[in-house]
Amino acid sequence: MDFGKIMQISASGMNAQSVRLRTIAENIANSESTSTAPGGDPYRRKLVTFKEVFDKTAGVNEVKIGKVTIDNSQLEKRYDPQNPGADKDGYVLMPNVNPLIEMMDMRQAQRSYEANLSVIDVTRSMAVNTVNLLKG
Repeated sequence: MDFGKIMQISASGMNAQSVRLRTIAENIANSESTSTAPGGDPYRRKLVTFKEVFDKTAGVNEVKIGKVTIDNSQLEKRYDPQNPGADKDGYVLMPNVNPLIEMMDMRQAQRSYEANLSVIDVTRSMAVNTVNLLKG
C-alpha cells in the first residue's frame, strides 16, 4: 500500500472522530437543558454511527459518518416547580445525558483520533526516510 492511501485512511478516521467529539461536546453542553414549555421534552442525547465506504478512485476503504441519531432512552423526572418547563405537578423532564458516560466516550474518541494522527506521523516519517535513502 502506498503512503498516500495510508494517510487517506487515517485522515478519514480523524474526520469521523472529530464529528464524534463535537457531538459529545454538544451532549455535555446540553446535559441540563430542559424544555421551556411546560411538560415539554428536554434535549436528547445524540449518538454518532460510523460506516465503511469504499473510495473507488483511491481503492481504499474509508471511515465515514453513518448517522447522527437521537437516543430515545428513558428521561428522568426532577422536582423543580420554579422551572418554566415544569408540568402541573412541578416535575421537569431532564435530558438523558450522563456526563460520566460522555466523558468516557470523549476519551475513547480522543484516543482513536490520536492513533490515526500517529499513523500519519509515522507514514510521513517513513516517506521522508525513503526519500533520504534514495538521495544518497
